[in-house]
Amino acid sequence: MFFGWLGLAQTAAQAAAQATPTILVFGDSLSAAYGIPRESGWAALLAKRLQSGNPSYQVVNASISGETTAGGLTRLPALLQTHKPQLTILALGANDGLRGLPLPQTARNLEQMITLAQKQGSKVLLVGMQLPPNYGAAYTSKFQNLFREVANKKKVRLLPFLLDGIATRADQFQSDGLHPTAQAQPALLNNVWRELAPMLK
Repeated sequence: MFFGWLGLAQTAAQAAAQATPTILVFGDSLSAAYGIPRESGWAALLAKRLQSGNPSYQVVNASISGETTAGGLTRLPALLQTHKPQLTILALGANDGLRGLPLPQTARNLEQMITLAQKQGSKVLLVGMQLPPNYGAAYTSKFQNLFREVANKKKVRLLPFLLDGIATRADQFQSDGLHPTAQAQPALLNNVWRELAPMLK
């Protein structure tokens, strides 16, 4: 009898876990808290904010430093199958731009990832980026516009620039000049929250 009740309890716990809406954060080093304690990163701060206002949501941060859209496209299907997120925050593309990869391919990869998430039943927030001006005016402009074009084509919500408000402030970046400090993470969260909040049930 005891083992029967134990099995029922485990089944109930699993059902409760599956019923908890999940937000999947899928990005690169800017979302993986590179160079700072992971609990200081904006994704971890998002989880804390949701606990205070939307306790039904859990956050799974599957971001990896150095990730490109091609790598993300390879990893995403298994993550969608495992976590079945209600919301996916797609924050990839920066490394494509920094490496000067062909922008049409970056756009196709983002579109395919959005399609995969939508087929899984997940709403998508696309997070855009901008490049430093030393990459040339034509490339940087096309790169910036790429995210809006993808968002419009796939009909998903867009945060145009994750680093909005801190990009020109050297004191908000680590010594490499690329990765925000722990002190900058609340500003990144506020940028994400501005677009994410309307998507929450």
